[in-house]
Amino acid sequence: MTSPDVGGFSLRLAERADIPALNALIEASARTLSEGFYSQPQIDAAIRFVFGVDTNLIADGTYYAAHAAGELIGCGGWSWRRTLYGGDQRRVGSSDRLDPASDAARIRAFFVLPAWARHGVGSALLRACTLAAQHEGYRELELMSTLPGVPLYAARGFTPIEEVRDVLPDGTDIMWVRMRRSLGSTVR
Repeated sequence: MTSPDVGGFSLRLAERADIPALNALIEASARTLSEGFYSQPQIDAAIRFVFGVDTNLIADGTYYAAHAAGELIGCGGWSWRRTLYGGDQRRVGSSDRLDPASDAARIRAFFVLPAWARHGVGSALLRACTLAAQHEGYRELELMSTLPGVPLYAARGFTPIEEVRDVLPDGTDIMWVRMRRSLGSTVR
């Protein structure tokens, strides 16, 4: 599925063949856009233990890739699984199915190339995920945000629920912000 070209880029569902490019994009995004929010050791540990592709999202058909002029510039997805965050190397939460009547769909693994940050890529990915989750009957969205991601999500109607201190396997601690949003008829 490819969306119409919006703002000089287009969205399509990610495929297994995209995994190496997605992981490279995720690392480039995290290394640059996390500066000033996390220390270098925190960034390194997050890339090693948290930031990476969750292949369940690709297999489920719920992970999107944004492209411009043939270049991968962003990625992000949603999930009907309980997993709240993390890539294949360390998923946090079970992969059990959520119930749209009582659970919030998960927004997962949003990353944008630094040169494309604040050009609408994250917002377009979030819109696509929101519409897909609504189509599946979900009435709420939940996510675990990085500190640099909080402004994007707050601008799109998410409210913080709690700050979460995660101690990674190497002992590095890092802060995330768990956020939630109700879905009405308006998608921002």
